[in-house]
Amino acid sequence: MAMIYDTLVLIGIWVFTVVLLVTITGNAVVGWWVQSILFIEMFAFFVYFWVHRGQTLGMQAWRLRILCEEELNLRRAFLRFLGAIAGFVALFLGYFWILLDKQKRSWSDMCSDTYVVREPKSLRRKSSQPS
Repeated sequence: MAMIYDTLVLIGIWVFTVVLLVTITGNAVVGWWVQSILFIEMFAFFVYFWVHRGQTLGMQAWRLRILCEEELNLRRAFLRFLGAIAGFVALFLGYFWILLDKQKRSWSDMCSDTYVVREPKSLRRKSSQPS
């Protein structure tokens, strides 16, 4: 479900970009250069959230977080992105791999030496209870 949330956010970003490009050029925008811009936006979206927050917006909604032994830096995020693309291109086999792996890791986890964990529910204080 987190992947669906992230996909919806990305589609919103892409629609905004294409509308902006059409507005600027006054014409339809097609070709490799538009696809390249959209791909770079996708890369930047995931890498930014993985490196700076340890989770994407979809992962936040589902209380998932990326963990690793060392720092989750740009290199690890790049490897994670490559693993995610490979898992997607292989008809989601990279994500179904979680069912086969003893550590429940996807290809993107294996490529970047990371793993995804579910965060515990936050304890909420009731405002009506006295301190």
